[in-house]
Amino acid sequence: MRSYPRHRESHRTDRIGWLRAAVLGANDGIVSTASLVVGVAAAHATRGSVLLTGVAGLVAGAMSMAAGEYVSVCSQADTEKADLAREKAELKAQPAAEHQELAAIYGRRGVAPRLAAQVAEQLMEHDALGAHARDELGVSATLAAQPLQAAAASAGSFAVGAILPLAVAVVAPERGLIVAVAASALVFLAVLGALAARVGGASVWTGSARVTFWGALAMAITAGVGALFGAVA
Repeated sequence: MRSYPRHRESHRTDRIGWLRAAVLGANDGIVSTASLVVGVAAAHATRGSVLLTGVAGLVAGAMSMAAGEYVSVCSQADTEKADLAREKAELKAQPAAEHQELAAIYGRRGVAPRLAAQVAEQLMEHDALGAHARDELGVSATLAAQPLQAAAASAGSFAVGAILPLAVAVVAPERGLIVAVAASALVFLAVLGALAARVGGASVWTGSARVTFWGALAMAITAGVGALFGAVA
């Protein structure tokens, strides 16, 4: 068998799993905690009540993110395992049909029919299940679901994101607390969006503007609700 030299490359798709969970967690941590603090402060609550609400939001949010991400990614992993088990059974029962199916996939990608059949044959001889998992099902080791990794990244990043507006709420003067928390949260979101876009290879300005806009909208609505209920109370 001919051996080929390995050419090591680094692709951004290797980061998709943990990057998505980490960015989502940090974004939610900043937005939800800052919105809670701003909303409760707008209702004329005491600083102690504001901080207690923020801490409770941090703990509850981190656990919710971890549980939600774990369940979601576990469901994805279960689906992938079921599809792989079915594909394995089909390969055992109908290898010729599976070969034709794989060759047809390469043919639709522009490979000549005879060459497509040869490629499918060689790949199936090397790793039939791996070839079908990758090219028919779209499942690969790089993009495979990893529930624990996603849950830990979500919970940890949420907590880190939530600590930022909480720290501002601790040091900011009570009279200017709402403005300080809201303004700093927008700065944190802008930096987070820019970093995530940079790591993912996307537009820094677009990523920054996107998360900042939605964060500002969330805080504005929460502040309005808090002020409304504070006036009623």
